[in-house]
Amino acid sequence: MGELIDVCPVEELPPGARRIVTWEDIEIGVFNCDGELLAIEDRCSHDDGPLAEGELDTKQCTLECPRHGSLFDLRTGRPLTLPAYVPVDTFPVRVQDGLIKLEVD
Repeated sequence: MGELIDVCPVEELPPGARRIVTWEDIEIGVFNCDGELLAIEDRCSHDDGPLAEGELDTKQCTLECPRHGSLFDLRTGRPLTLPAYVPVDTFPVRVQDGLIKLEVD
């Protein structure tokens, strides 16, 4: 198991909400997709632009890059549409003692 970092209390990330956290030199977006907590690197693999500020579809658990429109699966990090074709990193998320925690390596 990797290092666990605190994100926020569970009640601060309701369904449809997101939080961006920084670990070392990586920014990670943490999302609540209708109760499922998911985390993805905040970097579009197409041009290294920010990803976590894009449009979130909580029904499909996808995130659209705000710059060029690539759609990413939040569960796998895989791009579903072009221009991106390389996956981005995802991170395990868990809840312990009422806190959302992110597992990083």
